[in-house]
Amino acid sequence: MMTWIAFDADDTLWENEIYYQKAQDVLQDLLKDYCSPELVNKTLLETEIMNVPSYGYGIKSFGLSMIETALLLSDKKIDGDKIQSILEIIKEMINTPIALLPDVFDVMRSLSKNFRLMVITKGDLLDQERKFRNSQLSPFVEDFEVVNKKEMDTYRSILSRLQIPVQEFMMVGNSLRSDVLPVAAIGGIGVLIHHHLTWEHEKLVNSDLQDFPYYEIDGIKHLPGLIEKINLA
Repeated sequence: MMTWIAFDADDTLWENEIYYQKAQDVLQDLLKDYCSPELVNKTLLETEIMNVPSYGYGIKSFGLSMIETALLLSDKKIDGDKIQSILEIIKEMINTPIALLPDVFDVMRSLSKNFRLMVITKGDLLDQERKFRNSQLSPFVEDFEVVNKKEMDTYRSILSRLQIPVQEFMMVGNSLRSDVLPVAAIGGIGVLIHHHLTWEHEKLVNSDLQDFPYYEIDGIKHLPGLIEKINLA
């Protein structure tokens, strides 16, 4: 019987990637005199992935990768005003009010009556804490985790620390790579919620995890019904 349900945060509980995409559009415009939008997108993604081991995930890492991409593609000719524009984009993203996805509040409130809920997210600690604090979801959530990566050992460590049997644990998120397959691989229940925007890096699934079974739903409103079916099975 399931007792704990964990949720990814960005693009599972609230909008996130849409703001990164808007910032990327601005970067394309800033670099239009140097290269094509396609090259900006390709180089930025490569730079982000390269920087993950040093900077981790999240908004600050993204900002540094934008600046590095601008310097690289302009051969360091981009002027200070345009670098300042990138910094202003990041500040604007940080100060953007939280926007919960449809049905999230009602579903979280309902599920909290019968299950213990937690949030497990990657990203910048200060930014994720700010978003969670402003989300109005904290009354329903018992544990909030910001981690550097989401791999099998990450989940094993959290479950061990909280003494949660893996067969009683469900993880819900929009990324097969980070949220769903690692949990399925250790014996938990993974649920993929589709979002219209997903960072390209999160679409790169490790081949050794691809065969583990998981569930898919089109929106969080379908989660209570899925949980009922799983618990009755």
